[in-house]
Amino acid sequence: MNGKLYIVATPIGNLDDITYRAVKVLNEVDLIAAEDTRHTLKLLNHLKISKPLISYYKETEKVKAKIIIDKIKMGKNIAVVSDAGTPGISDPGEEVIKVAIEEEIEVIPIPGACAAINSLICSGLDTKQFMFVGFLSAKSKEKRDKLNEIKNEQSTLIFYEAPHKIEDTLKCMLEILGDRRISIGREITKIHEEFIRGTISEIIARIEPRGEMVIIVEGAEKSQNDIDRENRNDMTLEEHYKFYENQGLDKKEIIKRIAKDRKVQKNEIYKKFMT
Repeated sequence: MNGKLYIVATPIGNLDDITYRAVKVLNEVDLIAAEDTRHTLKLLNHLKISKPLISYYKETEKVKAKIIIDKIKMGKNIAVVSDAGTPGISDPGEEVIKVAIEEEIEVIPIPGACAAINSLICSGLDTKQFMFVGFLSAKSKEKRDKLNEIKNEQSTLIFYEAPHKIEDTLKCMLEILGDRRISIGREITKIHEEFIRGTISEIIARIEPRGEMVIIVEGAEKSQNDIDRENRNDMTLEEHYKFYENQGLDKKEIIKRIAKDRKVQKNEIYKKFMT
């Protein structure tokens, strides 16, 4: 009979943030797969838990995932933990979860700390709809391409960033996203926890490159659809018609779409092209 795979969230700074359920699971599993066994050992010693450990980090995910799954098939219950926070969220865990699901092994989440969510709720920005982006590429072109890809996303955006890259990232955001309101959560749950709020230009002028950071950015005022519609409405009626005609649409559908774009009655547009 298969064992179970537990995805266990651990503290992101303050050790008191471990949940009772997480402690119980870590006490009961047969093996713990850790991003860094040395880091996890410190947590386990603090909790007075003694368990066998296996390393499970990004570069070895595919190989170690198979080893973990094989052990679960032998009836072992295994917990996956990252150095801090929730496994699978910009941390190892995604690969073994995918394989476990393919093998019809039960995957059980043990909720807990998540830097992205805690930074979001303290940002003062919209929390109703958000997009988690995670770490941007260290390569300038890829970073800029990603920002251009999401610049018209109206959801609040969430990024992770390392201190030595923060200035460059904020400058890229200012150039591509514009001078939006942002909030930076730094050293979340730790002694020097801090939230820095303002516009991107204001924060560039006073940010200090220390501590792991979560950047919360307000969404765009207009979606790409809104921008495209405005661009079409800047066309003459004839150009607007030709735009949709080039897409292979028939006259009835073209008139319907033009009317929708321009927020007028279809009859109004119909008359223009039937006279």
